Amino acid sequence: AEYMGYALGALNDRGQLTKLGRRLAELPLDPQLGRMLIAGEKYRCVAEMATIASMLSVGNGIFFRPKDRKVQADTAHKGLKHVDGDLLTLLNVYNQWRDADFASQWSYENYIQQRSLKKARDIREQLVGLLERIEIELPADGVADSEDSVAIRKAITSGYFYNVARLNASGQTYRVLKGTGADVFLHPSSGLCSKDEPPPPWIVFHELVLTSKEFARNVIRIEPEWLSEIAPHYYKPSEVAVTEKRKMPKGKGRAAVAAQ
Repeated sequence: AEYMGYALGALNDRGQLTKLGRRLAELPLDPQLGRMLIAGEKYRCVAEMATIASMLSVGNGIFFRPKDRKVQADTAHKGLKHVDGDLLTLLNVYNQWRDADFASQWSYENYIQQRSLKKARDIREQLVGLLERIEIELPADGVADSEDSVAIRKAITSGYFYNVARLNASGQTYRVLKGTGADVFLHPSSGLCSKDEPPPPWIVFHELVLTSKEFARNVIRIEPEWLSEIAPHYYKPSEVAVTEKRKMPKGKGRAAVAAQ
């Protein structure tokens, strides 16, 4: 825990709380989630980070798929998915629900759990209050949408740079760069787990789930060079440079997909 504090910038070399550390201490959140939230200030997407943090805090009960309406549910969910990953999909779900005046009819038509969304909205309101207490302000209307996917993903990576994985040569699994160095699969529920698109070479995941295999759940695609900007103290330049030049596995590139 102390090492994570150093890595996240919450502790200085003497083990004392930094300004960032004092801010994190005010947030009743997992340190990585809190760090992501605060990074929204730097990347000008605080409102989006508050939404994503609240949706993650609800758990995995957002989407539902009735046995007798699987095709309809899958079609609805596909329309909500974001090309850059699952956390942006969660943001998209919340924003569309908000734009529909938080209507239960929208949730019903899109096979989304209304109860979970209401809980996320309550959590978000609490987070906004906590952010104001540590002098991080949201846009005037509190709901301004940043369409800058790069900024949003960099803010997420600022909290979860521990959880980086790169695609193995097989094209089937990812190698977690730090910690256990385990090989993991994309969770089947991920929007990036697609037969129509090649898997992203680099990902950040929110959590690992162990069932019959170990899966990375709630993932986003990232660019390796971001790690030199976000966590130069944690990743050596050689770790990023080597993998930047990796080619897509045979049969996994866009040309291969087009040929199918």
